[in-house]
Amino acid sequence: MSDHSHPPPDEPASPPPDGPGADGASGGWVPDLDAVRAELERYLPADRHPVPLPAPEPLPVPMAVEGVEAAGEVLVPVDPPRPPRRRRLEPRPGARRPIIPSWLRSWVALRVAARWAAGHYSYTAAYHAVRLPLYAGRLAARAPRGAGRLVAGAVGWLVDRDARPVIAAAIRQEDASTYLRLARLHDTRTRTRAILAGLVGLPALVLAVWWWVAAPTGAHLPILAAAIAVLGVVGAPADRPLMSPAVVPTRVGRLTADVVTRALGALGIAEINRARREGGGITYPSPIMRDGPGWRAEVDLPYGVTVSDILERRERLASGLRRPLGCVWPEAGHDAHAGRLILWVGDQDMSQAPAAPWPLAQRGLVDVFAPLPFGSDPRGRAVSISLVENNVLVGSLPGAGKTSAVRVLMLGCGLDPTCELWVFNLKGTADLDAAEKFATRYATGLDDATAETTLAALRELRADIARRAEAIRRLPKDLCPDGKVTRQIAGLRSQGLHPLVTIIDECQNLFSHPDYGKEAGELATAIIKLGRALGVVLILATQRPDAASLPTGVSSNASIRFCLRVMGQVENDMILGTSMYKNGIQASTLRPSDKGIGYLVGATDEPMIVRAAYIDTPTAEKIADRARAARIAAGRLAEHAPREIAAAEPVTLSLLDDILTVIADAENRVWSETVVARLAELRPDLYGGWGPEQLAVVLKPYGIETSQINRRVRGKVVNRRGIVRHDVAAVVAERDRNGVRG
Repeated sequence: MSDHSHPPPDEPASPPPDGPGADGASGGWVPDLDAVRAELERYLPADRHPVPLPAPEPLPVPMAVEGVEAAGEVLVPVDPPRPPRRRRLEPRPGARRPIIPSWLRSWVALRVAARWAAGHYSYTAAYHAVRLPLYAGRLAARAPRGAGRLVAGAVGWLVDRDARPVIAAAIRQEDASTYLRLARLHDTRTRTRAILAGLVGLPALVLAVWWWVAAPTGAHLPILAAAIAVLGVVGAPADRPLMSPAVVPTRVGRLTADVVTRALGALGIAEINRARREGGGITYPSPIMRDGPGWRAEVDLPYGVTVSDILERRERLASGLRRPLGCVWPEAGHDAHAGRLILWVGDQDMSQAPAAPWPLAQRGLVDVFAPLPFGSDPRGRAVSISLVENNVLVGSLPGAGKTSAVRVLMLGCGLDPTCELWVFNLKGTADLDAAEKFATRYATGLDDATAETTLAALRELRADIARRAEAIRRLPKDLCPDGKVTRQIAGLRSQGLHPLVTIIDECQNLFSHPDYGKEAGELATAIIKLGRALGVVLILATQRPDAASLPTGVSSNASIRFCLRVMGQVENDMILGTSMYKNGIQASTLRPSDKGIGYLVGATDEPMIVRAAYIDTPTAEKIADRARAARIAAGRLAEHAPREIAAAEPVTLSLLDDILTVIADAENRVWSETVVARLAELRPDLYGGWGPEQLAVVLKPYGIETSQINRRVRGKVVNRRGIVRHDVAAVVAERDRNGVRG
């Protein structure tokens, strides 16, 4: 018999909860499992253990979030939770800033800075050295005032002049206790200072007098000059400095976040204005700092605003910054999002700042497989162009510096002894004549013959591309795995795969030619498309970038473009590419003073403003001599330029030719005195001071005799010695037939 008392069988172990289901209207209830287990245990024998019920699977519990009640609903955040903190040694993404600034790693920038510092301080020293007598006079004139200021200061310290305003204030307030306390303190201080002045001042004065008397006579003047200089400095007026500045610096305001934000807000971009009204929107991920000769600011634009929106408003941005247009250069942050703006504001207009020298102007050679120095950006940093596997298109208005930029590339290629050059100047000027010293082919002219020569060169270039492709195909795969010309392959003379650069200046004269234009455009397009991997580079320059003078296949396939000043959007996009104008890359905003400055596209990840290096004609001739010498030393001149350029022959002056020059065909018989006068006018250094007798003596060896020539002068017949032009012409003709110069 069990001692357990059992409830009635119809009594539930746990009553259902009160609720809607209690009256049987709907639903049910969830039993308490612990209570059920205890109830079952009452019905089991004492030696039996209850069979444990399996525990229910735990339901996933969502993280507790704080909601915001709005319109009767609770809104909770949907962003994922913040990730756990990284371990100390766990790799973290991020771009490392260079330890040494870029301008300090450039020898060119260092040389420019050192040259500027040396020139600046030497000029300042010379400026002040010339004005030393003026400064000495100013010091002498100001010395009495300085002495008075010293005496007044000493007396004021001795009588405790600083305490008088405080004592006077106590008297005005009729504060007797404060006045008496201040008066006793004032008396004590003046008494102490008088004793100190007597103990220190009088011995010092005696010592100074003794030193002056005992000093040698030659030391009196330097001592007196030093005393006057000290008194003059003490007596200088606050608004009139002793020395005038040698160099008046240009006042450039410091670039701050408020200035940049204000300028961006003036651009009329709705998203920026909305973000500013709502507070924030424009942030600065790094401090504004000096970067070369200017300020650099990194700006995160508001959401939805891209750097292109800023680039197309560069003129308004410069107005908002209150800086000249040539000082403000915004660009995109290459390693960040599309809204990261890199704003550089220079101290000086780029067109007025001194241009950085070309690194290869004095020494050095080039490897065209490596980047070729081309110019500098607004910050003065060097900009290079990789020519291999690229083609270059240069365009601008006349006089903007297009040919000068082409000359930089031409001379750079010339300094690589392995690079063969074909240069064609269809402008007919001497701008590229330096190439004649080292180029395999060089032609210049505006005539049809030069255009036909250029077209023939393009035909040969197209055929050479086919030959190069076959040579590449025959090379072993381990030597040429990528199927393109490398530096190693270019060095194999037997294969003839050296770099071949063809330059055509004023190419619009060829492409718009009525007879040769169509074929030239097709050949140029094929060369650009096929030659890039075979070591063939085509550099084209034009001052008329339109559809008629620049074939679409050329303008759309050139991989590197340099656009200097142009007039409008069509010309801008013809050179730089479609939609560049809408994206803010607008060479039409460049001014006539921006010589050699343009937008460079394709050389870097993002378009950039570049100032091409300037090389004048004498410097270009010297560089060409170095290029020729390097090719001779490498044994490449015979391959690339088989003809030797003979030294210019000295001009042999001919008296007979000069006589024929000064005597017209209609004048057959001329007096000798008239001939020598005209010769002296033609070459004063050579014929100055000659007379008729000297002329007769010089002409006698040629068999030319002087004779009497009659002329009527003022109604009278005058007889004088002279020569006959026909006799001189006959001697010159005989000389030319015999090849004798005289």
